[in-house]
Amino acid sequence: MVTPYSVAPTDRRRVVSLFSRLRKPGGQESPLPLYDELRSMGDVVPAPWGGHLITSFGLSDQVLRDRAWRVTDNEWAARQGQGTRWSAPSSRQIGQTLVRLNPPHHTMMRRSVGNMFDRRALGDIRISVEKTTDRLVGRLAEHLRDGVADFVSLVSEELPVRTIGEWMGLPPADFPLLRDLTHAQVFTQELLPTPSQLAISDEATVTLHQYFAALVRERRRSPGDDPVSQWLRTWDELEPDRDRADEAVYYLALLVVLAALETTSNLLSTMAWLIAEHPRQMGWLRAHPQDIPGAVEEVLRYDPPIHVVTRVAGDDMTLAGIDVPKDETVHLMLAAANHDPAQYADPHIFDIRRKVGHLSFGGGIHYCVGAPLARMEATALLTALLRKLPGLSVHRDPQWAPRVAFRRMTTLTVSDSASARVPEQAGPRDL
Repeated sequence: MVTPYSVAPTDRRRVVSLFSRLRKPGGQESPLPLYDELRSMGDVVPAPWGGHLITSFGLSDQVLRDRAWRVTDNEWAARQGQGTRWSAPSSRQIGQTLVRLNPPHHTMMRRSVGNMFDRRALGDIRISVEKTTDRLVGRLAEHLRDGVADFVSLVSEELPVRTIGEWMGLPPADFPLLRDLTHAQVFTQELLPTPSQLAISDEATVTLHQYFAALVRERRRSPGDDPVSQWLRTWDELEPDRDRADEAVYYLALLVVLAALETTSNLLSTMAWLIAEHPRQMGWLRAHPQDIPGAVEEVLRYDPPIHVVTRVAGDDMTLAGIDVPKDETVHLMLAAANHDPAQYADPHIFDIRRKVGHLSFGGGIHYCVGAPLARMEATALLTALLRKLPGLSVHRDPQWAPRVAFRRMTTLTVSDSASARVPEQAGPRDL
C-alpha cells in the first residue's frame, strides 16, 4: 500500500513567519503548535531559501535510511560557491567529520571506530557515570536546601563533559573551555545561521583546531589506553601517511566532544523539565524503575536535542511525487515528524509508557554512534533524581537559546518542593 503524502504550494511569507516565531522565546518554549501549523501546509513544504521541508514521520524515515540521500559534505558545499554559509571555515571544518561525510569516506571513518560504545565499553564507563551523577545530584540537593538552583549549570552541562572528558583522558581544567567552544561552534550547524553567528563559530573553530591538534600530537608522543591513542593505532594500520592518519584522528576527537556535549546536555535538561512537570508520571517511575529507559525514549521523542537535519539528493530523484534535482536539499523536521499523528496516537501527550520509536538519533548509516552513551547518562541521571530528589519541581519557566535545529536550554530553575507549582491537570493518557 502506498501512503498518500500531501505537498504544499509555495507560501513563502507564511513559512518565513513560522521560522521567525520558532526562534523567539514563545516558539522555543512551545514549538509544537508551530510544527502543527507547518504540518497543516503538507507533508512536503517548499522552503523559501530553496529545497523542501519534510514534516511526516514516514518520509523522514525513508530519507534517513536511503543511501541515495546524502549529507552536505565539503564536495557538495564547494559547489554552492564562495560567500555562502558553506564556505565559512567552521563549516568546512565540521564538513570533515563523520556526520558530514558520504561513502566511501564515511565508510572508512566509521569502520575505524567500530562500535564505539558497545556493551563492553559502556560497562567500563557506567561506574564512573553513576558516581559522577550521584555527586552532581548531591551538589544540586545542597543548593536546593537554600531555595532554588539552576539545573542546567549544576547538572546537565556538567555530566556530559565530565563523562566524555574522563573517557578521553582530558584534563578537568579544560572542561569549561570545551563547553564554551561547543556552544559557539554549533552555530555553523544551525539551519540558517546569521553572519554574526558564523563569525562566532569561525572563531571557536580556530581554538578547537589548536586544542585537538595538540591533543593528537601529545598522544602520538605518549600513547596510552585512551580512545585517542587507540584511534591512532588503528589509523596507522589503515593509512601509511602519518600526517593523514593524525588528521583523521583529529576529526574523530573533535566530533566526539562536540556531539557528546551539546546534544546530551540538552537531553538531560529536557528530561528533568518534562519529568518534573508531570508529577504523576514521576511517581509512577519511582514505583516502577524498570520503566525509566522507556521514559528516556519518550523524552527523546517529545522534544529531541536536534529538531532539523538536512539531506541532499545524490541524483535527480522523486520524493512523494515531487521531482528533486541532484544537489537540492531536503530538511527533515524531526521534531515535527516525532509528533506526526499518522505515526502516533495523541502525539502531543507526554506518555512515559509509550512504546513507539522515534527519529531523534537519525537513521541509516548516519545513525548517532553516541546514542548508547547518551541513553546511559540519561538513565543514570533520572534514576538518581527519582531517588534523591523526589520533590523536584520547576520553579520558573526554562529559557532557551534562539535556535531552530539544535535545541539548547540555557536555564532551568528548580526547587525541591512538591508544592512549588500547581500540579498539571491529568490528560487523557496521563498517569
